[in-house]
Amino acid sequence: MIQVEGLTKYYGETLALDNVSFQVNKGEILGFLGPNGAGKTTTMRILTGYMPPSSGQAKVAGFDVFKDSLQVRQRVGYLPETVPLYSEMTVHDYLDFMASIHQVTNREKAIDRVLEACGIGDVRDTIIGKLSKGYRQRVGLAQALIHDPEVLVLDEPTIGLDPRQITSVRQLIKSLGGERTIILSTHILPEVSQVCQRVLIINRGRIVAEDTTERLTAKLQGGLRIRLQFVQAPEDAETQLRRLEGITAVDKIAPNTFEVTCAPDVDKRNELASLAINKGWGLLEMHSLSMSLEEIFLQLTTEEETS
Repeated sequence: MIQVEGLTKYYGETLALDNVSFQVNKGEILGFLGPNGAGKTTTMRILTGYMPPSSGQAKVAGFDVFKDSLQVRQRVGYLPETVPLYSEMTVHDYLDFMASIHQVTNREKAIDRVLEACGIGDVRDTIIGKLSKGYRQRVGLAQALIHDPEVLVLDEPTIGLDPRQITSVRQLIKSLGGERTIILSTHILPEVSQVCQRVLIINRGRIVAEDTTERLTAKLQGGLRIRLQFVQAPEDAETQLRRLEGITAVDKIAPNTFEVTCAPDVDKRNELASLAINKGWGLLEMHSLSMSLEEIFLQLTTEEETS
């Protein structure tokens, strides 16, 4: 659905994007992460036709974002970080105006649809300038959905919302996946874990990681990590665990509690459980340990900055 190849962007002599390439499949929700100034907003503005790249190519649904700009704009809904709302208009009139720009045929039906989807039906006749920041953000999301686009590009969609509103918007975004292709940029990393199927991390204009959270964890850890707790392990339990083929490290973190690291692409949980049962150690706990998305993000962006 979205194809980006060799995208490069200069602002004067400053390199903002450095040969960026990636793709997003139809119906996929991609988490787009990076520190401030990494190139996220530049990439999203190029994909939505707001600015041209210095070189490279970007396509949406097979249409070039600049050669076929009108075709792309018909298929993309964009929520920028700072939503360009008209504060003197009512919510209904603003959405009606945006629907007319997108040449929506049945505007009232489209307005009712997005008012309900975004939970703003109770303020449809309210002047936008009198709305809270949370409501204004939801009006911005409604305008991105008004023309029922195939692709959504969302830059910080839950910024300024209260916890209940955040949950509601997350559920909305998740429900839109499958029907629509979504790029979600946010600084709220747990949001990505809850909503997105895949993560792309950009730093200093270059992609430093692209995969599922689980696979990124395995790559950075070097292999699956497993925590084991026994009723009573012998003194040489650490040595016995190390003898298992495919185990690269064993750390004793408390009495009868160990953390075991497997070789890449190796899962030894079945053998570890069998060992504990056969030896009569009494297995109380066994679970895999994963890095949080925050840890992955910090490790990748810190390594990139210091390399």
